[in-house]
Amino acid sequence: MTSESITESESLYNDLENMSVRQLLESIHEEDRKVLPAVQQTIPQIEKLVEQVVERMQQGGRLFYVGAGTSGRLGILDASEIPPTFGVDSDLVIGMIAGGDQAIRKAVEAAEDNVELGWQDLQAYQISKLDTVVGIAASGRTPYVIGAVRRAREHGILTACVTNNPNSELARQVDLPIEAIVGPEFVSGSTRMKSGTSQKLILNMITTSLMIKLGKVKGNKMVNMQLTNQKLIVRGTRMIMDELGYDEGTARQLLLMHGSVNKVLEAEKGK
Repeated sequence: MTSESITESESLYNDLENMSVRQLLESIHEEDRKVLPAVQQTIPQIEKLVEQVVERMQQGGRLFYVGAGTSGRLGILDASEIPPTFGVDSDLVIGMIAGGDQAIRKAVEAAEDNVELGWQDLQAYQISKLDTVVGIAASGRTPYVIGAVRRAREHGILTACVTNNPNSELARQVDLPIEAIVGPEFVSGSTRMKSGTSQKLILNMITTSLMIKLGKVKGNKMVNMQLTNQKLIVRGTRMIMDELGYDEGTARQLLLMHGSVNKVLEAEKGK
């Protein structure tokens, strides 16, 4: 079955250079409005993935994002924000990009075309059957990503993908395909736009749901966040004041002593 390359199809708009700035902005916004309904259609598949990853993480498993270009950068972005937001180790969610860290800022030529490199990069982490690999590729045909998920699946590792074309080779190589069909890009083939937006939304949904189900959120508060700046110390202090009724000075002192809101709550309620 040949995949339909919607991501490479012609824009619905023409003569962009002749549009006014207002026309450009309103047209881009009109296209962006199509992203949310497309993401909503993927929720059942995201649900299946999250439920299975939670079980694996409870046994020590990790989540790997594998991508190239914009898709790889979005995976790294999502993974890098999990430790400070939820207070977990940096090796719980890991983002990988074709070409390595240098490719985060500048393209590394031909790295994404190497079908063996993705699996090689995964092996550096001693990947196991408790782990999960999510390949991210708007086109659904990036060799680096396809090779990684194919080999992972051969080794009994749970695999999924986030893509923006239907019936892609990438989707055929994973256990749980997530296909957000957002349509042609405003600038033909520029998947940093709608496709990238849909990918970021989906990755946010995956990891936020995971962290909540793993007990890293209380009520609606990030009680395990790292206290890396004054803004977060103030936020944590207010959480303790609201939860325990303490004055600001006491709440702040306890927060700095214990290192997180959750540890304060556990210590104080255990008295």
